[in-house]
Amino acid sequence: MSTDVSLMEFSEPGTFNYSTLLLMEDNETLYVGAREAIFKLSMQNNLSALQVDWKVPEQHMLKCIAKGKSKETECLNYIRVLQVLSNDMLYVCGTHAFQPLCDRLSLKTFSLLGTHEDGRGKCSYDPAQSFTAVMVDGELYSGTAYNFLGSEPIIFRYSQSQSLLRTEYSTSWLNEPSFVYADVIRESRDSTDGEDDKIYYFFTEVSVEYEFYGKLLIPRIARVCKGDLGGQRTLQKKWTSFLKAKLVCSMPELNFVFNVVHDVFILKTPDWRETVIYGVFTSQWGNVGLSAVCAYNMTSVEEVFSKGKYMQKAIVEQSHTKWVRYNGIAPSPRPGACINNQNRMQNIKSSLQLPDKTLQFVKDHPLLEDPVLPIGNGPRLITKDINYTQIVVQRVHALDKNVYDVIFTGTDKGVLHKSVLYEAEVHTVEEVQLFRNSEPIKTLVLSSSGVRDMLCEIVCHCSFLYIKMKNLHCKKCGLEAEYCGKYAIRILLLHRALTELV
Repeated sequence: MSTDVSLMEFSEPGTFNYSTLLLMEDNETLYVGAREAIFKLSMQNNLSALQVDWKVPEQHMLKCIAKGKSKETECLNYIRVLQVLSNDMLYVCGTHAFQPLCDRLSLKTFSLLGTHEDGRGKCSYDPAQSFTAVMVDGELYSGTAYNFLGSEPIIFRYSQSQSLLRTEYSTSWLNEPSFVYADVIRESRDSTDGEDDKIYYFFTEVSVEYEFYGKLLIPRIARVCKGDLGGQRTLQKKWTSFLKAKLVCSMPELNFVFNVVHDVFILKTPDWRETVIYGVFTSQWGNVGLSAVCAYNMTSVEEVFSKGKYMQKAIVEQSHTKWVRYNGIAPSPRPGACINNQNRMQNIKSSLQLPDKTLQFVKDHPLLEDPVLPIGNGPRLITKDINYTQIVVQRVHALDKNVYDVIFTGTDKGVLHKSVLYEAEVHTVEEVQLFRNSEPIKTLVLSSSGVRDMLCEIVCHCSFLYIKMKNLHCKKCGLEAEYCGKYAIRILLLHRALTELV
């Protein structure tokens, strides 16, 4: 398939690190968070832009410098949160010279309201730290570091109507995590059991359950309940529903494990049970040169969290601890489970009414032994000498009346791959070099509305590129035709941010 590419570039003199994207499709507007600025770009009018500056006051910058941080690269305000709060308001947060700060951005006047809310737990201190956030019904769920040194990882909920909740400060809960993604699964819809919605987090952390000569990394999936209010005595203002499990992506026949997750995309469906989670993985031993895409059924995830065995610490050889399976009987209600109709019938209407025995158990046993296994027990796609960094997936109804998952993956060399899942096998059908300098693609965001052209917005540290790609020659047969024809190719939003901040 041949592809024509045309480019438009957007940049503002003196503004760098365009790194956070928010697409509002109703008015075809893209919001871009950069270093000390937020832009509003019209998708209809050649990327015409409005800009609001958000700089760091001198006293805050001097305080940051006094703590040993760089004036040129660190003691600035990097916008890391752009989330929809209402139809006319965004919730925005920045690193603010290692003193994270949040505010509200009016979409009517495109100006900051100056609310100046404490950003701890909502936004990272360090612009280079791993970070994820998602807004769910006006509540911000984040994964970040809670202190200046970056040594206290936290999964946090900020809400105006409910109590602030966070994870326990313990390596059993989070052990040097690198957060990559978070999103909500709406299990409450049409639930006959009165189930709660769940927020899932994806990250790589240092293993606690395996003994290794160095730091062995493990990809994780963790879950909290949207209706969690914390405990009454035990786990006050802490998650009572936090559980985590290992996310397996491996080649069992070769005894090879992809143990670092770089990105996740959740392919949602009207029935949450049919939802599929896609992830891109590599090995922590980079000299292997392999990347993999693994997929997971949401029903398999739910099975692990609702029925999986727990792990516990066991003391061996004096002070040495080891994690082993918990073979005892777990207390009731099940530790880490969300409140449902069965609990309500027992007069447990919120987590505040859970017995201390259940809460103490989940506090001490946040790790599940049962892993989440991929569909087919192995990767959907494996590549050699290519490092995948990002993934988005589109489900299409093709001309042959079949349904296919089309996988877009970005690489560390600035290449975009398009692959099609066909009869349980993935076939790469297109490859496009996006960046001249072979720089990594840091984010792919998939729009929910389609257009006939593939539109790519690529954000780098110094400019914003708008790419228009037309598939001019679709074959009449083969995998390319299944995805072309009259069917729209979704908008793709891509951005890159250099590893070293400018």
